[in-house]
Amino acid sequence: LLKSASANPKQYADMLKALRLRRLTVGAARVPAQILALVLHALGFSRLKELTLEDLEVTGQVPPPLQETPGPALTTLRLRNVSWATGGAWLGELQQWLQPSLKVLKVAQASSLAFPCAQLRAFPALTTLDLSDNPGLGERGLTAALCPRKFPALEDLALRNAGMETPSGVCAALAGAGVQPHRLDLSHNSLRATAAGARECVWPAALSSLNLSFAELEQVPKGLPPKLTVLDLSCNKLNRAPRPEELPAVDDLTLEGNPYMDPEALQHQEDPMASGVVPP
Repeated sequence: LLKSASANPKQYADMLKALRLRRLTVGAARVPAQILALVLHALGFSRLKELTLEDLEVTGQVPPPLQETPGPALTTLRLRNVSWATGGAWLGELQQWLQPSLKVLKVAQASSLAFPCAQLRAFPALTTLDLSDNPGLGERGLTAALCPRKFPALEDLALRNAGMETPSGVCAALAGAGVQPHRLDLSHNSLRATAAGARECVWPAALSSLNLSFAELEQVPKGLPPKLTVLDLSCNKLNRAPRPEELPAVDDLTLEGNPYMDPEALQHQEDPMASGVVPP
């Protein structure tokens, strides 16, 4: 069917549009890249807006698309535990088959996030990038993933359980990429205080919300943005109330779930079901 649709696309366009397909999940399979390309080609005639790929092994190289047949006009693309034979080149290959309408990209348990930036086009409409649940990413990996000038519209960046070590290290990665997120989620990382002698980093001017909850912090990290609308420090290991000089100017500060406020908070955090993190 896919091969026939590729050879005679107009014959199948009306049928695919009539399906009113908005969301699709493809998973638990070993898929040749050529077949994946044919699927994307066919979905270009559908009304699909959200595509989820999970537990897939993609073999071979994704071929370039035909110029006259763009792929689906997705707004949301989610990938979880998808491996690619071409390593970090996968995003550039996949991007060729998508129209430039993508607003949300979520990638978890990725085999590689070291993208060859020269092969990657900009994502002009992307406002949300979620790289959570990639514990091996780290700050060096984040620097490799955030290709400069490729995410001009980015507003929300989620890095939960992504191997981040210090807020200042994340700040340096953001500065290097030139991205200006409004909201940054660093929760569920084992964060530590900024190392002595570390360079001072200038945070994105647009950043207004910072989530540092469930980060095992024993003190408020130094070098936070000077002014925030929202700062979440809940469910950490703070043994005393933060002093005013340790905090940025903030409108909405959350400190619940720290030991100095709740003697049972630490035990609550160490219960993975209570913290919301499902053990592997």
